[in-house]
Amino acid sequence: MLQPQIRQKPIRSYAIRAGRLTLGQKNALDQGWATIGLDLDAGQQAFVSAFEGDAPRILEIGYGMGKSLLEMAKTEPEANFVGIEVHSPGVGSLIHGAFDLEASRARLTNLKTYMADAVDVLREAVPENSLSRVQVYFPDPWHKTKHHKRRLIQPDLVKLISSRLKIGGVLHLATDWEPYAKHMLEVLSSESSLLNSVDGYATRPEWRPVTKFERRGEGLGHQVHDLVFTRQS
Repeated sequence: MLQPQIRQKPIRSYAIRAGRLTLGQKNALDQGWATIGLDLDAGQQAFVSAFEGDAPRILEIGYGMGKSLLEMAKTEPEANFVGIEVHSPGVGSLIHGAFDLEASRARLTNLKTYMADAVDVLREAVPENSLSRVQVYFPDPWHKTKHHKRRLIQPDLVKLISSRLKIGGVLHLATDWEPYAKHMLEVLSSESSLLNSVDGYATRPEWRPVTKFERRGEGLGHQVHDLVFTRQS
């Protein structure tokens, strides 16, 4: 079975879960990875040659089971999407939705995925000034104070993401955990290369689907906060 490509780092923003693959997810990984998967070890060449043409490239970090990413790839065929996820059931689910196992071909030709750590992918595989949008939806808020250092959205990562965006490219975050939203707003506002699209939090952009996770959070009384920042320099 494929294993996530992860370089050694002292702190990770996630814990590898030993989730069991369904038969459909396993078959999708076995049959569809060669078509839809991107290997970290192939470096920038794999990313650059992943799609034909120069359509906008949109990168999603941590897409979970991939349902909303699949929906965006279907509704925005004029853009190319690259997902990053470390959990094999999620990657298998995404490929299952994007690959026709019976016909052994891709249903969606504008979608690729890494199964690797996002920091490694950004550093080693994504060229500078190459992305039109980066999106991070509902990352683990790591509620306990002692775990805040494990939160994905930190100054170093935001600076790295910004360097991979084109001038005018968008960084879009969403969370339903208010303390994390405040942390995100502070971190993004402190990055000099980024400019907030509004004063504070943004209205959900039309390109972001409403997810099952989001509806569940709203049912628990959680308000969803979107942050939309643009690279200006």
